[in-house]
Amino acid sequence: MRTAGADEMLRLWGHADADSAPPTARFFYRQIASGSAVFWTVDRDGALIGELYAFLEIEADRDFADGVSTAYLCAFRVKKEFRGQGLGTRMMEAALADLKARGFLRATIGVAPGEEQNVRLYRRLGFHTKIKDCFFDPCARDARMRPAPDPEGFWLLAKDL
Repeated sequence: MRTAGADEMLRLWGHADADSAPPTARFFYRQIASGSAVFWTVDRDGALIGELYAFLEIEADRDFADGVSTAYLCAFRVKKEFRGQGLGTRMMEAALADLKARGFLRATIGVAPGEEQNVRLYRRLGFHTKIKDCFFDPCARDARMRPAPDPEGFWLLAKDL
């Protein structure tokens, strides 16, 4: 696992530059570039097989990340053909250790109740406290760069570090 930069995130998401990228990609780019978010990747043989982002502060909703004690993990993915090998668990554990070393006391993560496999994984990793039900995603942005609605909703879970 390694940290990656904002330009690498844009390339991964298929965008040439931040100005022409859609709102959510621009938001991620700006947060990573400013140091308000961390982007970790897992590579194998030069190809990216996993990604995870931590937002250290989200002004739109400080329950997710307050910049002091709580950070928000999101966009956690491992390519399907590499799942079940413990890579996701190792990536999450390394990210949580990094956040703790940065002085954060708690990590949050969002999950849809119907994503049973993810719910089980996050519970196994210690995300037991449900903070609230959410119907806006503070990291997904609409055309006006405001948090985008999430009509299906998701839970915001937390874990002490």
